[in-house]
Amino acid sequence: MTDPRHAHDTDNGRYYTDPAGGPDLVSVTNVLDTSVNKTRSLMPWGVKVTLEWIFEHRMEVARRAITDRDELTKQLKQIHRDVRDKASDLGTLIHHAAEKRLLGAPFAVDREVAPYLAQLEAFLGFWGVDIDKHVEAAEITCLHRRLGYAGTADLMIWLPTGEGRALELWLIDFKTSATRSAKAVYPENTQQLAALRYCETVLLPDDTEQPMPEIQRTGVLNLRAKSHALVEMPAGRDAHRAFRGALVNALWHHAAPSSYPALLAPDQPVPARWRNFRKVA
Repeated sequence: MTDPRHAHDTDNGRYYTDPAGGPDLVSVTNVLDTSVNKTRSLMPWGVKVTLEWIFEHRMEVARRAITDRDELTKQLKQIHRDVRDKASDLGTLIHHAAEKRLLGAPFAVDREVAPYLAQLEAFLGFWGVDIDKHVEAAEITCLHRRLGYAGTADLMIWLPTGEGRALELWLIDFKTSATRSAKAVYPENTQQLAALRYCETVLLPDDTEQPMPEIQRTGVLNLRAKSHALVEMPAGRDAHRAFRGALVNALWHHAAPSSYPALLAPDQPVPARWRNFRKVA
């Protein structure tokens, strides 16, 4: 996950501070993380990476299953979290390097990032992109104050995809992975792009505002170590309506109490350790 300038973490996930002084705005990714059930994809992945570690360390696992069972169990439960965090950190580095490249700013290329950046260069080359002419914005904050959310667009870029190779303005989100196919996307990627596409304003680096540009097409640019793919996503008004439903759901969850009082019968004694209760009148 990247770290946009106005974003900050809360007990309910990431929110954006409004530089104009209004209420904080929930982030687009926070909405989707709260509302989209990823168990079907994350649980098999977590089992897979844990099993791979067990197979690679099978002699150690066999020994510690007898001599150090509790600590081994803790370590096995942590494996998928460590892999996830490492992938997230790499993704952040790749996003930062891509932003610098697209803005023409100097930067050092980390060894792990270099293969992914090479795929970004290949994408730019295949599409004939001149970053000075065709890159409209990179890592730009988009706001929808009326609905109460904000997000960061990875890239707005002109590509020759129109009739007769006319230039069209694309909104593109970068996705990185060391294992997934370059063609693989998730349905919620469409909602993420739609949420950004239909924002009201964008923030410039000096915090001045401009209306959100009219986006003509949207897609995910999957960057892999040895390949890349631009996958067009149908982020239209229907996807934005779906996101708005997820937004209502997420905000409800963020505002909901974490506990509720237990209900006791009129003559039921209060357990000594209870502090949060009420009796039937």
